[in-house]
Amino acid sequence: MASTLLAGLTVLVIGDSHLSMPTYLIKSLHDGLMQQGAQVHSLAACGVPAGDWVRSVPATCGAERVGKAAPTTVGKEAKTTPIKDLVAADKAKLVIVVMGDTMAGYKQDFPKVWIWQQVTALTKEIAKTGASCMWVGPAWGTEGGPFGKNFARVQQMSNLLATTVAPCEYIDSLKFSKQGQWPTSDGQHFTAAGYDLWGSEIVKNVLASTVVKNLANSK
Repeated sequence: MASTLLAGLTVLVIGDSHLSMPTYLIKSLHDGLMQQGAQVHSLAACGVPAGDWVRSVPATCGAERVGKAAPTTVGKEAKTTPIKDLVAADKAKLVIVVMGDTMAGYKQDFPKVWIWQQVTALTKEIAKTGASCMWVGPAWGTEGGPFGKNFARVQQMSNLLATTVAPCEYIDSLKFSKQGQWPTSDGQHFTAAGYDLWGSEIVKNVLASTVVKNLANSK
């Protein structure tokens, strides 16, 4: 049954490659938010860290979806759009950031200070817009693959984000499944079924959040 909490709320979703293909979160999360009455604009920029959303920076691929329209995907011409411009154009009241894997450095030493710098650059810029914010951390995936994903680093990344993303409210995706439970195509990106499950769990957590309840009370 649909809640009324998101009814009429304009939501901007930005993220990395987990939003970049038609069967990814740009479908499941986007549709799930719309089914709750929200007006949704989703954008993906592959391979860029959080701080690159405060300016316009080239990305390796990207996607965009507005409302009920089908998503459009782009390749090497993809780029980020400054978050302040996106919020202003949409008059968005809520920003949902889906980002973690891109910055986790699975094949290198954990870049803790750099991650903190990237995350706070974006959260400060979002705060300046006056929009509320939620941040979705990485899900377990499966170990191995071309990105070198491993469970210990996923946990480390999630723990860091949980203490860094304020004033955004953190959504811990590791609570949604067991390690390796959701099938992936490459260790990091899920099958369509996995993205359906992830998107559904994110929507549940958005509806239960203090951020959304406060927005609903201020309508």
